[in-house]
Amino acid sequence: MQFHTRLLEEAPALAANQQLAAWCNSHCILFNLFFLFLYPGSSLTISPPPPPPLPMSAADSKPTPELPIVERRNWLIHQHYIRKDYDTCKAIIKEQLQETNGMCEYAIYVQALIMRLEGKIQPSLELFQSCAILNPGSADNLKQVARSLFLLGKHKAAIEFYHEAARLNEKDWEISHNLGLCYFFIKDFQQHLNIALRINKHDKTFMMLGKVHLLAGETDKAIEVYRTAVEFSPENTELLSTLGLLFLQLGKYQKAFEHLGNALTFDPNNYKAILAAGSMMQTHGDFDVAMNKYRVAACAVPESPPLWNNIGMCFFGKKKYVAAISCLKRAHYMSPFDWKVLYNLGLVHLTMQQYASAFHFLSAAINLNPRMGELYMLLAVALTNLEDVENATRAYEQAATIDESNPLVNLNFAIFLYNHGDKKATLDQYQEMERKVNRLRDNNGNFEFDTELMDMAQKMGAALQVSEGLVWTKPGKDSKSNGNSAAAAKAPGAPLGTNQALGQAMSSAATCESGGGESTRLLNVSLCILLSLF
Repeated sequence: MQFHTRLLEEAPALAANQQLAAWCNSHCILFNLFFLFLYPGSSLTISPPPPPPLPMSAADSKPTPELPIVERRNWLIHQHYIRKDYDTCKAIIKEQLQETNGMCEYAIYVQALIMRLEGKIQPSLELFQSCAILNPGSADNLKQVARSLFLLGKHKAAIEFYHEAARLNEKDWEISHNLGLCYFFIKDFQQHLNIALRINKHDKTFMMLGKVHLLAGETDKAIEVYRTAVEFSPENTELLSTLGLLFLQLGKYQKAFEHLGNALTFDPNNYKAILAAGSMMQTHGDFDVAMNKYRVAACAVPESPPLWNNIGMCFFGKKKYVAAISCLKRAHYMSPFDWKVLYNLGLVHLTMQQYASAFHFLSAAINLNPRMGELYMLLAVALTNLEDVENATRAYEQAATIDESNPLVNLNFAIFLYNHGDKKATLDQYQEMERKVNRLRDNNGNFEFDTELMDMAQKMGAALQVSEGLVWTKPGKDSKSNGNSAAAAKAPGAPLGTNQALGQAMSSAATCESGGGESTRLLNVSLCILLSLF
């Protein structure tokens, strides 16, 4: 029984062709009928015969062709490289290069990329040069050689290779973009960035071109570039926040809020936009709201020097001087060569009447930025309170020479000279101060001066007996001015302004822009730090 059943199942599979299989099937059926005739009580299950095998074509019978030995492992190298499994990738590359005697271009190319990621720029350059020798017609190989030269600081050599790659591929925007970067470091950059934009508009090229215009002092052109970039890529938060910062620098707060708000809409944790928005609130005296903004930014960038500088100036505005110094020193620790942080530290120490510490920080700031008149003025105040009259005079003279717009420099110099008995020089400085005030009012009719500064100027004018056409006099304040004049007339030789008064005057020396209170005078310095981020 079992033998006959297996014969039915296996006979077709053992047949050499279709005819033999059909013959076996017919004879097996006859044999089974004969078997049932002999044993009528038995049962036999007959399974249907399997379908005949399909004929094999000549193509199917051939073995799968093997890849050439040079390219056999390229796919495996690529898989491990994109997975960032660099150790396994390097092991496969080593085997591949041994088999091909160092003639596998792709293996060398990937090995060079890995070396560059590991910081081995010079070895990667040599490997990319080997790739360029193996395949001199590849623009990608030349681009990578140029990139390694760029990272080594050899910008002129990189330019030559980029030009060679451009001859092989004229429509590659990345070549023009990188050429612009190379020319950027040798101060000749704008042309190739524009070429890159004509070939293919890209966010990185827009950002770099805008930075070029900013370095050239062409703020309007930079804004135009960033506007075009935002139209091309309206959801790029870096472009939106940068454009908002530029409008903030120009005092166009409505447009600044619009772009910074859009940046925060797409990325609520964008720390540049948060810092800018907080700085605007801080400038208008909303210190608590600004601090709430900075708390969000601190989660994203806890080691940001501008962030801690702004937090410190918020505490300064709230008259929490110890907390302000703590935050500013943290910013100074993170960015020891930022003169703005040193400026603010000097200001806070002056306010706390710690004149030796103020002198230390202001001297460091002057070494980093010797072309800022207000720094010399604050230094002169510290020296005055340290009773170093000679050096204080030199510092005031330097401040008056450098600064051409801030009337507070001349006012404080005039007070210093008056207190030391030089009335002729005092009058000269007072008249120079008035010229600066008139110039500021002509340029901006809505310009407002700090009330403390105006009171001190009125006292100075009364002491010098020049208060009659005083430019500082405001409507409705005549009685106050007359009172001050009378007081000054009673004691013409009395010192004008105590050390405390001078320290407070220096608190307003940071900016001559719209005056809030004493606590907000230096807050625009934090905005300057923000603008250095891009």
